[in-house]
Amino acid sequence: MSERNVTNKKADKVIRAMTNDGAFRVITALTTDTVRGAIASQNAKGTVAGRFGELVTGALLIREAMSPNLRVQGILKGASGKGSIVADAHPDGTNRGLVGFSGTTGEDMAGGKGALLKMMRTLPNGSLHQGIVEVSFEAQDGGISGALMAYMQHSEQIVSTIAVATLLEGDEVVAAGGYIVELLPEVERGPLMIMTQRLEDFPKLDDILRKGNLTPNALIEDLLYGMPYTLLAESDLRYACHCSELRVLSSLATLPRSDIEDLLRDNKPLEITCDYCRKEYGIQPSQLQALLMAS
Repeated sequence: MSERNVTNKKADKVIRAMTNDGAFRVITALTTDTVRGAIASQNAKGTVAGRFGELVTGALLIREAMSPNLRVQGILKGASGKGSIVADAHPDGTNRGLVGFSGTTGEDMAGGKGALLKMMRTLPNGSLHQGIVEVSFEAQDGGISGALMAYMQHSEQIVSTIAVATLLEGDEVVAAGGYIVELLPEVERGPLMIMTQRLEDFPKLDDILRKGNLTPNALIEDLLYGMPYTLLAESDLRYACHCSELRVLSSLATLPRSDIEDLLRDNKPLEITCDYCRKEYGIQPSQLQALLMAS
């Protein structure tokens, strides 16, 4: 059996755990099918597909860390400012995204500095918390993983180590996943020194994915080897879009009455395509007429 087949048989999920001494919280995720679905829906290729997969995994990890029951969105803008990548993580475990590049034309995602990452998460009162950090794709700067760590430190005041990766063979997603190790206020010098050394010696996530046997449980066990810990939560993950005909109609209902009347002039169905999943909706003139009556 090939490594690829072994990987594909594992269901996507995310796990949260905390060491019993209160020193560290660890979140690990396998996101292969989730990332595969998101990339396929946007027909992303090459470097852009890899960055997109990393951002999808990163957004759901930040959601688990900061807002498990609320929505988190990550937006990566290219250095040229001419394109963007969006990852949308929902509390029900569904994830989706948008790619604002055509095919492999996002050259400014390939290297260098100047890209910006904006992370936004919903707060319990309905307002938004957001932070913006610069992204460098130079090897020593950590790319999206490094930007996510900078976001956590500067916008959330949490020191952490974060790794996200998407393993591609050609245009096919072989495996994807990530982890966060958070430093908690209760940490003492001894455990901190042990964890610091462990993370310095820890294999690159790409290499772990390449072995084809990644599971969130195994990743937590490796990260917290010799440290007693308690599992806090486990959730399934998947790619899915929240679009529906009702949502389309609700969006159209916010248009000015004159705009709806303009859409009705030729008395033909209105064809609308969801940007996230490419599903097409045909809105009949009678449905648009009903919006006018409701207003």
